[in-house]
Amino acid sequence: MMKFDQIMSDLRNKKYAPIYFLMGEETYYIDEISDYIAANVLTETEKVFNQTVIYGKDTDIGTVINAAKRFPMMANNQVIIVREAQNIKTIDDLIYYVEKPLKSTVLVINYKYKVLDKRKKLFTALDKHAIIFNSEKLYDDKIPNWISEYLHSKGYGITPDAAVLLTEFLGNDLGKIVNELKKLFITLPQGTVKITADIIEKNIGISKDYNNFELQKALATKDILKANRIILHFAKNPNDNPFVLTISSLYSYFIKVFKYHFLPDKSKTAVAAALKVHPFFTIEYEAAARKYPPAKLVQIIAWLREYDLKSKGVGSYSATQGDLLKELVYKIVH
Repeated sequence: MMKFDQIMSDLRNKKYAPIYFLMGEETYYIDEISDYIAANVLTETEKVFNQTVIYGKDTDIGTVINAAKRFPMMANNQVIIVREAQNIKTIDDLIYYVEKPLKSTVLVINYKYKVLDKRKKLFTALDKHAIIFNSEKLYDDKIPNWISEYLHSKGYGITPDAAVLLTEFLGNDLGKIVNELKKLFITLPQGTVKITADIIEKNIGISKDYNNFELQKALATKDILKANRIILHFAKNPNDNPFVLTISSLYSYFIKVFKYHFLPDKSKTAVAAALKVHPFFTIEYEAAARKYPPAKLVQIIAWLREYDLKSKGVGSYSATQGDLLKELVYKIVH
């Protein structure tokens, strides 16, 4: 299996493989490779007769193989892109083409949201005759660094808190993140080189003061006034601040604070690696650990589970999610 950067480097150097089998949970990289091939292997004139897009839900493997076996017309290559290939029931039969692919065909299989079983004969054949790419989903803690690296490649920087703010709001869907950043590029004032939380709030509509990240910071220092302001805002805007996401965010946060207590090495680098956070934020976990001893954290984690159930109607039938959050925060800080 090849890495994304190597595949893209080969494509830019016009080094094409006969088959690209692109699989995995993270659709962003699959789309990047597939779209690059669609845009760059053939000229616009050549595409008219030599580029075909097939959708898995509307075809069968026989149709794909027949298309791949055609020779190009007035071009060196033909490009066949199969989107939604995970919907082809007889995908294993692709082996009959994979074992003897046509060198003039560039066949791109988009096999999203799942991976091919390595024990299958098809995988073995692909590994021998094709490029296999497994696009793995990034964990949430990796997203801020990914955003920073992506922006760096576009000539921008971003503050650590702004990267976390974007992650908090957009999650780990890389395609969604890139779309929002592309919109942001259009609205940025000329000469802007570093993206801050203020810029994100102004141009994307994410509040830099009222979000789960800021709630965590307030609870870390037991800033009761700030925490109450945030949860009051959440209660007034429940659609923009889902209770389930707040609970999930706090649970992850306090689990990390609990782990901090038992780290043998509490240097910034070691803490960042162990907790999978940006080194910029390690001081916050140190401060939170001083406020919350292990016994208190065990109780907080139990409360988070309890209030998650209550929000789903277990043992609480009348309280609003805003009321539940107020109760929970009161227990945490007192």
